Parts: sequence; C-alpha cells; structure tokens
Amino acid sequence: MSQDTYRRVESDPAFQQLVQRRGRLAVRLSLVVLGTYYAFMAVVAFAPGVLGQALFEGSTLTVGVPVGAALIAGSWLLTGLYVRRANTEFDQLTRDIVERNT
Repeated sequence: MSQDTYRRVESDPAFQQLVQRRGRLAVRLSLVVLGTYYAFMAVVAFAPGVLGQALFEGSTLTVGVPVGAALIAGSWLLTGLYVRRANTEFDQLTRDIVERNT
C-alpha cells in the first residue's frame, strides 16, 4: 500500500476507534490476569498457610492447587475472549476500514 493509503487509514475515525477499543480491551484483560497472578503470589509470599491448607480432611491436595489451576484456566478463557472479539468485531471493523480507504 502507498503512503497515501496509510495516511487515509490512520486518519479514518473508525480506525482510531478500532485502535482505542482494541487497546482498552487488551489493557483490561492484561490487568485482570496480572492482578490475579500477583494476588496469588502475594498470598503465597505473605500468607502461605492459606493456600497450604488441605483441601479436605485427610487430603494431601492443598487449596493452592485448584486455585492455581483456576488462574491458568481463567487466563485461557480470557485469551479466548480476546480472540473471539478479534476474529469477529475487530476483523469486521478492519475490513470496513480497508474497503473504505482502498
């Protein structure tokens, strides 16, 4: 594409909206993931007994194991959410912008 096409796309209000929406979603999801991981690590560091408790009487499995697994599964789900929005909403906006400016 030519420089003129790049300038038209960059100045398109729909493109600017796309960049803002995609960026906001990425930041929000990143904060959720990082916040939960840092909270988990803070509990491990400052209150290890909480996650070190047995899951139930006589169990060798601790509370930390399912909590850690939930963090990983939650990260996968949030990644899936981003991919779904990227492949539907954001891709459609991108196609509209390209068609309008080429």
